[in-house]
Amino acid sequence: MTTTAPRADGRTIALAHYASRAVLEHVLTPHGIDYLQSIALRLTAVANGPVERADLAYGVVSAVKADEGDARRAIEGLAAAGLIVPEGPSSVRITEAGRELYATTSAEAAVFSARLYAGIPEEDRAAAGRVLRLVTERADAELAALRRQ
Repeated sequence: MTTTAPRADGRTIALAHYASRAVLEHVLTPHGIDYLQSIALRLTAVANGPVERADLAYGVVSAVKADEGDARRAIEGLAAAGLIVPEGPSSVRITEAGRELYATTSAEAAVFSARLYAGIPEEDRAAAGRVLRLVTERADAELAALRRQ
């Protein structure tokens, strides 16, 4: 009996996403941050200097389609933990503790990522990347249209 692989569709993509996210959350939890906070911390860490709070919230919302209120709460949680600090009237910047936490959680997550993707041929990963990018673009367009209604 031959077993065929499931087609890539919303369900298989979601299952892969949620399984991977659960692994990431397992990495993050001991460090006292959650998934949305990790997204905001990453955006702050890779910025070239201070980030406007509104732009940071928009970046979180855009990246993971989170609610803006949840994104703002994530940012406030990072500030309360001393991982980001105000810079001027409306911006924030990452602290040394935030930079260290970002480096630590990134390194820890990379160990799991290496195992998740081990043995998958590069051409398969490239094909999957192209398909997922196209699905993301189309879904973003559909979401934008729905929000205009």
